[in-house]
Amino acid sequence: MLTRAQGTALCVGAVLGTGVISMPALAAQVAGPASLLAWLALILLSAPLAWTFAALGARHPDGGGVSTYVRLAFGHRAAAAVGWCFFFAVPLGAPPAAAFAGGYVADVLGGGRATVVGTFLVVMAVVVTMNWFGLQISGRVQLYLAAALATLLVVTVVAALPHARWGNLTPFAPHSWAGVGAAAAILVWGFAGWEAVSSLSGDYRDPRRDVPRATAAAVLIVGVLYLAVAAASVLVLGPAVGDSPAPLADLLAVGIGGPVRAVTAVVAVLLTIGAVNAYLAGASRLGVALARDGALPARPVGTPRRSLAFVTAGSLVSVALPISLHTAMLLVTGCFTLVYVLGTAAALKLLPPGWSRRGAGLAFLATLGLLVLNGRPALLSLVVAAGAVAYASLSTSPKIPSPSSSSAGSIHPKPNTNPVESLP
Repeated sequence: MLTRAQGTALCVGAVLGTGVISMPALAAQVAGPASLLAWLALILLSAPLAWTFAALGARHPDGGGVSTYVRLAFGHRAAAAVGWCFFFAVPLGAPPAAAFAGGYVADVLGGGRATVVGTFLVVMAVVVTMNWFGLQISGRVQLYLAAALATLLVVTVVAALPHARWGNLTPFAPHSWAGVGAAAAILVWGFAGWEAVSSLSGDYRDPRRDVPRATAAAVLIVGVLYLAVAAASVLVLGPAVGDSPAPLADLLAVGIGGPVRAVTAVVAVLLTIGAVNAYLAGASRLGVALARDGALPARPVGTPRRSLAFVTAGSLVSVALPISLHTAMLLVTGCFTLVYVLGTAAALKLLPPGWSRRGAGLAFLATLGLLVLNGRPALLSLVVAAGAVAYASLSTSPKIPSPSSSSAGSIHPKPNTNPVESLP
């Protein structure tokens, strides 16, 4: 069973992840200092989005996560579309996530592409080993990682801030205000993750109490750290931040000096391990739930370890694909954004009237706008969704979850006390 602290750490790891080590540079590259507006907008969006998934996870704890919520609201074909978008985006997203850390390692060791690929293999080996031996081990390690990394980020920002210059905010929008929208489309990568941990809601001791509290704590931690690092990057590094392959290393070098690049390379690898750990943990549970519901064949993904092995194999294939980092990121964020759109739409139907439903409405409109900003790469999500609907239509009738399946994929399943979960 996950404790509230472990759940908070998994949320922080899933969302903070690799975004904090490279997103400030990528966003500043397309929007300049105005990228801070995109950061602020995404942070404000995170609150209703995270709360929506927390409210759904508390009411319907299940290994299927968003897929389960959409199934309850719109049926098994729509649920298959959501499940596929998330499940197949994880192996496509793992190589770009590791590439950010690999850039920091290559900055220290050299080796270019070979070092990046080697970093990816090390990260995958560590994460797969953690998850192979169960969620309790994974959650405990994640707790220590989150605490250590949050401390290091705070130290970096505090050390660099005395070198901040307000003059670095001008010109504020060198690429026009349209750059803010382009930056927001990129930053979706850095804020994807709230849906990943919803697949773990059935593994909490008390989902109704622990899921909302863990999520609220994670929103606060992630928002403060993201905005602090982004603001420090712009104010301290100035125009150079857009060309930096390792902005966190540059911040630490300015603030402390000396041979700090090796330290930031370690930080980058640990952040990546935390992010990939949360995603693979969620995907391994989601695969089991999709097989249970007839949305995927049971043979390759019917148990947590089989599902983990499938996602790992997909990640190894993805790293060899001739796709640029920027394109791969947009392909993945397009899939995640479609998951958000359908998940928040399901929340509008499933959540009772009140603040939770209002927040879901706000999140639905915002994520719909983000899907449009994503542009052509978002078409991949529609192709994946169409494939899921076709598979669900051709396969046998969906399996109806038994009362004990609310923790599908969980190592310690527990009885389902929510009668809604037994509805088809």
